[in-house]
Amino acid sequence: MEPFKEKIWLSSPTMHGEELIYMQEAYEKNWMSTVGENINEVERLACEKVGCRYAVALSAGTAALHMAVKLAGVQPGEKVFCSDLTFDATVNPVVYEGGVPVFIDTEYDTWNMDPIALEKAFELYPEVRVVVVAHLYGTPGKVDEIRTICERHMAIIIEDAAESLGATYKGKQTGTFGTYNCISFNGNKIITGSSGGMLLTDDIAAANKVRKWSTQARENAPWYQHEELGYNYRMSNVIAGVVRGQFPYLEEHIAQKKAIYERYKEGFKDLPVQMNPFDVANSEPNFWLSCLIINPEAMCRQIRGEQEALFISESGKSCPTEILETLAKYNAEGRPIWKPMHMQPMYRNHAFITVDGSGRCRTNAYIAGGCVDVGADIFNRGLCLPSDNKMTPEQQDIVIEIVRGCFG
Repeated sequence: MEPFKEKIWLSSPTMHGEELIYMQEAYEKNWMSTVGENINEVERLACEKVGCRYAVALSAGTAALHMAVKLAGVQPGEKVFCSDLTFDATVNPVVYEGGVPVFIDTEYDTWNMDPIALEKAFELYPEVRVVVVAHLYGTPGKVDEIRTICERHMAIIIEDAAESLGATYKGKQTGTFGTYNCISFNGNKIITGSSGGMLLTDDIAAANKVRKWSTQARENAPWYQHEELGYNYRMSNVIAGVVRGQFPYLEEHIAQKKAIYERYKEGFKDLPVQMNPFDVANSEPNFWLSCLIINPEAMCRQIRGEQEALFISESGKSCPTEILETLAKYNAEGRPIWKPMHMQPMYRNHAFITVDGSGRCRTNAYIAGGCVDVGADIFNRGLCLPSDNKMTPEQQDIVIEIVRGCFG
């Protein structure tokens, strides 16, 4: 089997043409700054799609998360509960404001924050009043359980829906379950502006604060008057033109991503692997990335250092390192599962709460000796498959055969 002539990407932008129309319009009208019709329209479209009252277009999803943390009033030294199995952009804005992330372990049902571990965390740190929850790879977490726990402890939710735009939980869009919610239009997301993000809320005062803060906190004066710290976080009207052209294709992209997921599921049905799970009864993911996790008994020996990994090939078994290296040989892009935050060098000294309250587990121990560390186990056994919605069924069939060959 020959390598792909053109690289099969994990998840690259899918453009349609309308994007250029709105970008050209911004150019011709000379609205090349952080105001203009494109920004107004994408904010309206986001509210219409998600079902929130107010949207503020910003330079990145990370900027939106930072503004959400600031709105929540996180103070230096204040502990904040955060999803553990996520990209570090979920967590870093807490640190921007001087907060101290406390990581909540993951559950196997959706690969998201475990409500049982969250309840345990409140027993240990009852003073915590902010919880940052991410929906991993476009799959909604256990929203009702998490919200009930947070309401009982009078804590507000910041919802990181950067990866889950268009996904629903009990018929309601993600990006509406927190007090402050965030989405992303980064280049690899389900729809893109090449960059950009949004803060979503039903609180007009919060939206207005973010509009002010994100434009350097300028006061309403004839000159540049500043009475508080501000940021240069507003979305460009040109970028907004790209997002505006993408929005009508969100459902089409989701359908394409779902077809990829289902094709992988069928292609791997007799292998010792499982696809990334979701709550079939209550949620509909946007299927942003298709992932698999290898059954424990089918794992070959694998060792990961800080920046390198080794494995020993075994007949009938495989591991993420072998599969990812094999895909790369054929010019196809996969990716490891997000490395849990509590395993990251910069966050290793932070508290990490598991369902049994055991706290930090030995690296590579995972569930041995009664120590629960679900996120580390998923990271160890899981990987993200090529999920580009421009990949043809024939190309995906080849990817499936490449993965199957690793278990030969």
